Amino acid sequence: MTFSAPMFVTAEFINNTTGEIKSQTVFMGDFPLMTPKGTFIINGTERVVVSQLVRSPGVYFDRSVDKTSDKDLYGCRVIPSRGAWLEFEIDKRDSVGVRIDRKRKQAVTVLLKALGWTNDQILERFGQYESMRATLEKDHTAGQDDALLDIYRKLRPGEPPTKESAQTLLENLYFNPKRYDLAKVGRYKINKKLGIDAEITQGTLTEEDIVATIEYIVRLHAGEDAMPGAEGREVIVETDDIDHFGNRRLRSVGELIQNQVRLGLARMERVVRERMTTQDVEAITPQTLINIRPVVASIKEFFGTSQLSQFMDQTNPLAGLTHKRRLSALGPGGLSRERAGFEVRDVHPSHYGRMCPIETPEGPNIGLIGSLASYGRINAFGFVETPYRKVVDGKVTEQIDYLTADEEDRYVKAQANTQLNPDGSFAEPRVLVRTKGGETELARAEEVDYVDVSARQMVSVATAMIPFLEHDDANRALMGSNMQRQSVPLLKSEAPLVGTGMEYRAATDAGDVISAEKAGVVEEVSADYVTVMNDDGTRTTYRVAKFKRSNQGTSFNQKPIVAEGDRVEVNQVIADGPCTDQGEMALGKNLLVAFMPWEGHNYEDAIILSQRLVQDDVLSSIHIEEHEVDARDTKLGPEEITRDIPNVSEEVLADLDERGIIRIGAEVVPGDILVGKVTPKGETELTPEERLLRAIFGEKAREVRDTSLKVPHGESGKVIGVRVFSREEGDELPPGVNELVRVYVAQKRKITDGDKLAGRHGNKGVISKILPVEDMPFLEDGTPVDIILNPLGVPGRMNVGQVLETHLGWIAARGWDITGVQEAWAERLRDKGFGQVAPRTNVATPVFDGAHEEEIVGLLSSTIANRDGDRMVQETGKARLFDGRSGEPFPYPISVGYIYILKLLHLVDDKIHARSTGPYSMITQQPLGGKAQFGGQRFGEMEVWALEAYGAAYALQELLTIKSDDVLGRVKVYEAIVKGENIPEPGIPESFKVLIKEMQSLCLNVEVLSSDGMSIEMRDTDEDVFRAAEELGIDLSRREPSSVEEV
Repeated sequence: MTFSAPMFVTAEFINNTTGEIKSQTVFMGDFPLMTPKGTFIINGTERVVVSQLVRSPGVYFDRSVDKTSDKDLYGCRVIPSRGAWLEFEIDKRDSVGVRIDRKRKQAVTVLLKALGWTNDQILERFGQYESMRATLEKDHTAGQDDALLDIYRKLRPGEPPTKESAQTLLENLYFNPKRYDLAKVGRYKINKKLGIDAEITQGTLTEEDIVATIEYIVRLHAGEDAMPGAEGREVIVETDDIDHFGNRRLRSVGELIQNQVRLGLARMERVVRERMTTQDVEAITPQTLINIRPVVASIKEFFGTSQLSQFMDQTNPLAGLTHKRRLSALGPGGLSRERAGFEVRDVHPSHYGRMCPIETPEGPNIGLIGSLASYGRINAFGFVETPYRKVVDGKVTEQIDYLTADEEDRYVKAQANTQLNPDGSFAEPRVLVRTKGGETELARAEEVDYVDVSARQMVSVATAMIPFLEHDDANRALMGSNMQRQSVPLLKSEAPLVGTGMEYRAATDAGDVISAEKAGVVEEVSADYVTVMNDDGTRTTYRVAKFKRSNQGTSFNQKPIVAEGDRVEVNQVIADGPCTDQGEMALGKNLLVAFMPWEGHNYEDAIILSQRLVQDDVLSSIHIEEHEVDARDTKLGPEEITRDIPNVSEEVLADLDERGIIRIGAEVVPGDILVGKVTPKGETELTPEERLLRAIFGEKAREVRDTSLKVPHGESGKVIGVRVFSREEGDELPPGVNELVRVYVAQKRKITDGDKLAGRHGNKGVISKILPVEDMPFLEDGTPVDIILNPLGVPGRMNVGQVLETHLGWIAARGWDITGVQEAWAERLRDKGFGQVAPRTNVATPVFDGAHEEEIVGLLSSTIANRDGDRMVQETGKARLFDGRSGEPFPYPISVGYIYILKLLHLVDDKIHARSTGPYSMITQQPLGGKAQFGGQRFGEMEVWALEAYGAAYALQELLTIKSDDVLGRVKVYEAIVKGENIPEPGIPESFKVLIKEMQSLCLNVEVLSSDGMSIEMRDTDEDVFRAAEELGIDLSRREPSSVEEV
């Protein structure tokens, strides 16, 4: 069930006394492998390990202001990848202190003396700084031994200090590679910050690190802005911004798993040491010493339960792609939602080209979970780099440099769509640029160092797929990015008329399409495979997936798009996946939209649709549910999957095969049996007649109960697949399970009122009404619109991109001819070969570099006329519409065009729910809540107030008793309704009895009195049930068990 590979290690045991070496190959467990798509398959489900954004190890300096004296206070932290922190601070009295391992503060000179420095050496190095002189005067430790003991007392109060133990403690804290590790990235950051030339492999602190850190903070306090580094380099002295992307790095999959393995190996080491001391030296072999359980458990725990190992989002290809590119600041060693403030969640200038400022969740995780920008990449240290084109002598070259956030701060960068001359020089003498800290200003052309590689560089893949993003408010763009990931694959995908040029690359990189590995000619095409004869003489067969279930229950279906005899090149798409059309990402449908109110049915974002979309399956999707049942060993005997189910008529079993499993192709409705299963019941004392039957018919007549797998409430469809796993066949099953059956049921869901639709601009809504085609407003040539949106949804939300998309969508759907137009925009289009464009041609308007107003207005007046020679939509983007019911024209022109609409996973069929009777809570006897538990609707405290306000006493009494937790009353009411009698008087609610019991448990003697002062007896639920059963003639008696085993 897990895609993994065994790992074997050659281990050696060396006997130091005899010099004997025993070598053995030891099995270290199964390690999960990554699939070619970057996911892991754990226990049969596809999972993604998300990269974690953490503060980089290194040294950080910060400034704060003292509340009483208004003085600048400086602090510094040396943060390792593993081990104790070392903190320095300068207080308002100008003395320099140090905190070792987050304990009490001491004078920094004590630490220097403990490292072997004398007073003279300290004065020689730091004598010119008042703060260090003041600190030295307050420090009364005599020498190294005294300083070590002083540190030991602070770190281990109450323990008797000795020089050796103090020396060992300090050594272990910062200078022992087993206890302290800066990691390569920490060493790189410290070297860079302090101008040191230590080896990158030097994982522990050095004396030079500590001294340079003290010098840096002292110079910072003295107001200096530079200090000398190694080899005469000058180091800039400044405080750090903790939220800067130069100080935050990514822990990606490899590193996260490596940390888990390290933990497992450390636990294993303890076991090995223990066994070495207990086992006989002669008999020891590596195999007997090594117990792999800690390592295996550590990896299993990480993949199964870690916050960063997530169930893959497979709603559509974009969802999967975005999930793999996600950056999370949460998780072990990261932040928590509660502690994270505004600063860490905020957009930072250093995010540019590294993390998308738009795509982030809306809820409590806002800003803590992000998405990698389109062109970002991760370097060896885990920092995110973004590409720039280098400018040499005022000319933009083709050389691409990837810069990290702190390198980028040193340069001046111009934007991607800066006007250039043919030779690559800047067209304008002054250019808009970004400088350090993200400030924008106009700079001279010769001052520019780099130019962005693309206008979409700063946004993520999902955001880069929103046309006219530059005209949308950021909050709505955020919703648009997130909702594209919730789009359901439709029966027939259709690429957007108005795209951004990102669609093809996004679809191929998501990995849900099939691309040719080698160039060649298609030899054979079938629904489930494509064979290509490659140019090198080899033959490749590509398997095409048909109607597989994704993690979210959407349909994963691939369709070949090549024919026999077609020539294919390397990486050419040969089969579309879900939500792709000719290799392009296609998440929704192009629909003819009118922005107008219609009888109030599109009030507050509601949407009106045409019946055509239902009839023609335009927005229909296939959903596949998986139902699972297992046959286990019970105390009373094994469960059995069978067709022989007690008390079930033959017509109910009609669709089951001889094994008791439903046949493929059967239509099922709620309550139908999918897999027949019986479980042994507790044996009762047999009567002589039953013993005779048992003797004649054998064990078969044993008492069993029906525990078959049935179709749950509210689900139906057609069985499309059955998988049977059994221990006898050698399948890997959990302990105690003998057989496992999975049944896949598919259903086609047409669009219906209550479903949620959305555009790509955060313009979402719920369908309120589906009108007959003849009632929809229609254009002058009789074309009815598909969807009516409320125009009031645009101005307040400030997502004007949807209106521009509507106009450009109309232009693309009609085609254009600008042969005679003399304006500059028309010249540019003609130069690119787009003077005449046929109808239904897809157009791209890249983000931040898209179509301009004059182009849209000009093209609207140049669209190809209809068969009557009319242009129905004028250059204003508006058309004359007619009411479908009366045939009269509407009084004003209305904006009409094509908009790309997505059907989202929030489908009304999954949400609608009703209950008459069902399960009850064990203690309060009230109905459970929620659709999953088949619960009821809670009539809460505030709803009770509403009924009280109306004085609806009897309705209220019913709700609080017989409809809820009056156990006896609800049984009697059910009987009365069945028999057609009057509803009996309600009894006492169970929750009231529970309240009294709780008060009695607090030693309060509570009595319930009737209106005439008589004490009312409170009986237990069981007594009530027995009385009700007696009255209904049900026998609930049970014989005493005849043996201890039966108990």
